[in-house]
Amino acid sequence: MEVRVGYPKIRRITAGDTLRILCGDEALTHRVSAVKEYDSFTALLDAEDPAAIGGMDMTRDELVAAIREIYPPEKEALGVFALHLAPTRAVG
Repeated sequence: MEVRVGYPKIRRITAGDTLRILCGDEALTHRVSAVKEYDSFTALLDAEDPAAIGGMDMTRDELVAAIREIYPPEKEALGVFALHLAPTRAVG
């Protein structure tokens, strides 16, 4: 799962779309299986599996803090999106 905020490009993503995500030297292609919108990161964590977002070793508070380091309050105010992904193929 990918967590994003409501930038215009993110708001256009729908289930069935294909995303290419770069991670270091690797590019992974994923099919979007679902897009869910939330009012805040805490609302997202109330509804989604935190382990799918940040790993099993992070507490809820640590996960919220880590996400808010990436997306400060003014970005969170744009809306919070959970992009559920299914891998399709590796490129790289």
